[in-house]
Amino acid sequence: MPVLLPPALELSLDLLRCPTCRTPCLRPHHGALRCPAGHTFDIARHGYAGLLTGTRATSGDDAAMVQARDRFLSTGSYAPIRHVVARLAADSVPERARILDVGCGTGYYLAGVLDQLPGARGLGLDTSVRALRSAARAHDRAAAATWDVFRPFPLADGVADVVLDVFAPRNPAEFHRVLRPTGRLIVVRPTGRHLAELRGRVPGMVTIDPAKEQRLHRALDPFFKVTVTEQVEYPAALAGPDALNLLAMTPSARHVSRADLTGDGLLPDRVTVSVLVTAYRRR
Repeated sequence: MPVLLPPALELSLDLLRCPTCRTPCLRPHHGALRCPAGHTFDIARHGYAGLLTGTRATSGDDAAMVQARDRFLSTGSYAPIRHVVARLAADSVPERARILDVGCGTGYYLAGVLDQLPGARGLGLDTSVRALRSAARAHDRAAAATWDVFRPFPLADGVADVVLDVFAPRNPAEFHRVLRPTGRLIVVRPTGRHLAELRGRVPGMVTIDPAKEQRLHRALDPFFKVTVTEQVEYPAALAGPDALNLLAMTPSARHVSRADLTGDGLLPDRVTVSVLVTAYRRR
């Protein structure tokens, strides 16, 4: 039985172009999306479009990481970050804005932006099919599709009013291409103090390169200029399994074993959340 086209995905079809031949006009066809040249892309029963073919640069978050992320984000510990992202994204955008979330994960931040913009619609891209199962259900105006940030996006030029990049890899040239001339890019990244209490206690955790901020600005400067940067920093209490979920949802989950986490008092009951949120305009 063909999969029904989710309403949010149907509303996003005008943004898309064929990932294979780059022609516009992907249309529903027997439970899939098809371009005029005949290239066909499945719609998963979970509601996301499978646009990415071939070898992926990364498979993204696995099932355990996605489940840990869902559990941790449901505590509200990162709600202040989502609030700032939504506020900056909602500033000076049209009523029917189109929001693109690159590396959307479970759709947590995209949903927060759409809650602030009742007339907007969103599209989340990610390589992780496990995460996209959640992203496709994160908001009734959010569609989701598989894609690799390092490839040219399956989108027409100048179709997005806002591009979100929250704790995700970046493709500055593609961000610039798909944003409207008045569009806004929102980038969230950790400071050196982010989760310092965890990194100080857990062997094998991924460290934050002190040169990362310089590399970010070098990469974005040819395409974008900074409008505003806000630092979001606060203590977050970790109750019960929160510390394990927080650790398990990060890239460090691939480098830390359960044996590394044994011992009384190893995991902290409070961490510092510290990120920078920057809004950019196109050059």
